[in-house]
Amino acid sequence: MSACEFESVEKCLESHLPEAELTEVQRILFGKETKKLDLPASAVEAASERDFELKGYRFDAVQEQLRPPRRIRVGLIQHRIVLPTDAPILDQITAMHNRIGELVEVAAMCGVNIICFQETWTMPFAFCTREKDPWTEFAESAEEGNTTRFCQELAKKYNMVVVSPILEREELHSTLWNTAVVISNSGNVLGKSRKNHIPRIGDFNESTYYMEGDTGHTVFQTQFGKIAVNICYGRHHPLNWFMYSMNGAEIIFNPSATVGALSEPMWSIEARNAAIANHCFTCAINRVGTEHFKSEFTSGDGKKVALYEWNESIILR
Repeated sequence: MSACEFESVEKCLESHLPEAELTEVQRILFGKETKKLDLPASAVEAASERDFELKGYRFDAVQEQLRPPRRIRVGLIQHRIVLPTDAPILDQITAMHNRIGELVEVAAMCGVNIICFQETWTMPFAFCTREKDPWTEFAESAEEGNTTRFCQELAKKYNMVVVSPILEREELHSTLWNTAVVISNSGNVLGKSRKNHIPRIGDFNESTYYMEGDTGHTVFQTQFGKIAVNICYGRHHPLNWFMYSMNGAEIIFNPSATVGALSEPMWSIEARNAAIANHCFTCAINRVGTEHFKSEFTSGDGKKVALYEWNESIILR
């Protein structure tokens, strides 16, 4: 959160604008009216008990004359780390698995068909520290790692496509990648999409850990539609979105881990612009909470690395 601490832009507008003006501002900012979903009372209660926010919205597309509409429910999870960043690696991963299991269970109550987690969701976003130890220990096999097996069980249990962005270790060359694993609702690994573009900006020089991906602009055919994953920094590149769309993506996910000072005014707008430009649906998410690192470094400006703060939620679209 920023120094003035507010929950969200939407809440701020709702609190300070008269209803008529609020409606007009929302029309200008968001286009067509965004309709809220009626969520099951059991899901709302479970979210409250487990201490996270649950919201649902409906977006309509133009109905065709000859084909019936497809109704797809997408879940976007934004969560915080559970344990301190210096806790044992396996304990941190296990705690994240347990937490995400709780959130996915509630998403299933809401009828979600496809769910996406944030960038490198099983670990702190430590890629500003330039320390390989211990952060590279979070890396796993995209096909056979514990996190992928965990997500396969979730997919089968809830009949849900799962998009799981992780730090991948390719065992053949012991190479690291920033990767999204896509798992079908039957539990099969459909494939993976590696981060196409990475930042080299001040503290965010991610080439210390991994390089640009080599999977191109892969689109995955699922039971619920054709999807693609444009990981984090790729959102700054309009042609990145364009290529996923040209390859047939109907929904493009943008799992991120970005901070307020760096790109808070941009990441959600970039996704909306991409949807308009490429005639598809886009789903942008970020991580939440506060992350502290004992070993910080400076990039020559005399300032410490920033701690990170976000808000925890599930967003259904």
